[in-house]
Amino acid sequence: MAAGRGQRDLTRGPIGWTLLAFAFPTFVSTVLQSLNGSVNAVWIGRTLGEEALAATSNANLVMFLLAAFVFGFGMAATVLVGQAFGRGDVIEARRVVGTAIGGFMPLAIAIGVIGWLGAPALLHLLSTPPEALPLAVAYLRVVFVALPAVLVIIVLMMALRGSGDAMTPLWFMLLVVFLDSALNPVFILGLGPAPELGIAGSATATVIANYLGLAGLLFYIYRRDLPLRLRGAELRFLRADPALLRIIFRKGLPMGMQMVVVSSSALATLGLVNREGVDTAAAFGVVMQLWTYLQMPAMALGAAVSAMAAQNIGAGRWDRVGAATRAGIAFSFLITLLLLALLLLADRPALGLFLGGASPALPLAQHVQLLASWSFLLFGVTLVIFGTVRANGAVIGPLLILFVALYPIRLGFAIGFYPWLGPDALWLSFPVSSFANMVLALAYYWHGGWRRARMGILPLDDAEAIEEAQADAEPGGRLNPSA
Repeated sequence: MAAGRGQRDLTRGPIGWTLLAFAFPTFVSTVLQSLNGSVNAVWIGRTLGEEALAATSNANLVMFLLAAFVFGFGMAATVLVGQAFGRGDVIEARRVVGTAIGGFMPLAIAIGVIGWLGAPALLHLLSTPPEALPLAVAYLRVVFVALPAVLVIIVLMMALRGSGDAMTPLWFMLLVVFLDSALNPVFILGLGPAPELGIAGSATATVIANYLGLAGLLFYIYRRDLPLRLRGAELRFLRADPALLRIIFRKGLPMGMQMVVVSSSALATLGLVNREGVDTAAAFGVVMQLWTYLQMPAMALGAAVSAMAAQNIGAGRWDRVGAATRAGIAFSFLITLLLLALLLLADRPALGLFLGGASPALPLAQHVQLLASWSFLLFGVTLVIFGTVRANGAVIGPLLILFVALYPIRLGFAIGFYPWLGPDALWLSFPVSSFANMVLALAYYWHGGWRRARMGILPLDDAEAIEEAQADAEPGGRLNPSA
């Protein structure tokens, strides 16, 4: 199938250049998301203090946990869209998008309502510092209003990337980020006719930005007649197809559980951090802001590798799947290493943006970053491998790997070594678990049988092509351990 408007055909062309060209808009989009969170944190930390900064750290992790299931379903839909485009079946791709949106909008609304009502109880479970609790509740409840728009934008942007279009999500991420960042001081401080809402003003800016961004994205998709738009009789696809919905649930639930494992482990770690006091909680919250930048290359390349792998699996091009994985690992490691070096060289001014040079949390944040930040070199390898295997519908293996690495290993290390190492046990648990994740992921890639997984029922010719490709391949021959 020839690439349509806004698409990139990921089944053709040189692997390295194609992967980088496709990953770059996703990378920039991730940068924008991170900048948005950082700018918001700067406004909150500088105008409202450490308690407000600790409050937003707690609230944002709760939000991520509750959105995880729907995010997993979006990933499953993205893989189906990629495989459909690889087979040249645009109608099937549209059917997937319609089912994903029509099937999961009620779930997003339900999560928003439950989150609004349950915000205080959730934050109590985290041992949120008492001085930060009222601020965290005020912030979290308003953010939950944005949840339906956030989740639909996520599904649409992921589906567009699955179709080979990485530029449209970039432009509208830019719009959302610009609106959110510009409106933050307006509603926090009550500039002009806007009310002064304090920490709830930051959440209000997020609500407005996401709903306007969603409206703009939908208008653009239809105005440009992009391949995933639904028109006329195709609008019936919004009435979820039961067969597709079962596939998305069956594959999306473990993907969502991966997000739950990651975020719940982070929440458990945050609960341990909160016991160290508000300064340590604020320091950890700021370090997490900087860690988003270290994650960006791995996240962008993992998403690009997954989209490329899905299209090539749909097209029966298994040789390109292995080559994309090797290239993704190499690029992720090198780019993350460069960012890590720059961040460690400029850690004090970077951290000082959020806390101010005289904050007692600043030296704590420097110490945390020095001990734990290098773990993201290992994290990138794992994320690229998971992106590849997920593209063929292999979701249980990564889920089990994450659970083992983040619960018995990370939390076990943090709790077990705390009597000897004190708070350093919390920070060192990150590289320990990242190393375990990487080793287990490589073992699964080489020997886990993920190539025999299926995302759904493939046409006979595609299934035969995959079977033939698998029969001719050495299980470990598609990844160079030195990459």
